[in-house]
Amino acid sequence: MTDTADYTPPTVWTWDTESGGRFANINRPIAGPTHDKALPVGKHPLQLYSLGTPNGVKVTIMLEELLAAGHAGAEYDAWLIRIQDGDQFGSGFVDVNPNSKIPALLDRSGPEPVRVFESGAILTYLAEKFGAFLPASGPARAECLSWLFWQMGSAPFLGGGFGHFYAYAPVKIEYAINRYAMEAKRQLDVLDRRLAANAFIAGADYTIADMAIWPWYGVLAKGEIYDDAGTFLSVQDYANVQRWAAEIADRPAVKRGRMVNRVVGDPASQLHERHDAADFDTRTQDKLQSEGS
Repeated sequence: MTDTADYTPPTVWTWDTESGGRFANINRPIAGPTHDKALPVGKHPLQLYSLGTPNGVKVTIMLEELLAAGHAGAEYDAWLIRIQDGDQFGSGFVDVNPNSKIPALLDRSGPEPVRVFESGAILTYLAEKFGAFLPASGPARAECLSWLFWQMGSAPFLGGGFGHFYAYAPVKIEYAINRYAMEAKRQLDVLDRRLAANAFIAGADYTIADMAIWPWYGVLAKGEIYDDAGTFLSVQDYANVQRWAAEIADRPAVKRGRMVNRVVGDPASQLHERHDAADFDTRTQDKLQSEGS
């Protein structure tokens, strides 16, 4: 890797596979599949192909919230996509999401399957399909969608910017860390000011805006992402964000949604694949490991 102090960009950029750090095997400058692999299909109309990252958790929280609210049609199969193994580059996955990113949803409830990709699009699609967690019209809907799109535009600064350079980059670059730490704190302040006068992000009601923002900023406020980033960013100073983050973390559907497609942490918190509500009681990794021992 070139020393950053001496680096001068070339006239024409070329791909150096050795410069990708820990993500070198899953990043490339071209699209399309690398291998043929059909996606599995389960028994439910909604087929989710995902991983328990913040973007993936948004959707599993939404599905669990829909089920908790009595929408039986929201039953789903959640299939694990191991991005470190390149599952997202299989031909079947690329057919559902040509961008090769999780999450991806296939709705097989109608005459023809409907593919939906990008987490914000999936949340909106499900909210409209079931008439839940998104105001139907007017200023309330505009406010909710504005905060949803705020998250979609802001999270890359938190994840791909701050999180990458603070926790994952092979070298610590002071300028990059300072630049994105400043932006992460500005975003936390935006949320803190909003939540000072509102119970939830879009107003008085819990919506898909909260489901989109919490897996990034709520988890950051709880100190559960990017090593000791919570201490580094003084997240305890954002009292309104802390109140909101704790309240959402206590929701039973959120607790379940965080477990689905999770592959890190306590084995009892990992439900690699979810095909039935009973799986939370019988198929977590601690139970599967106990059965295999």
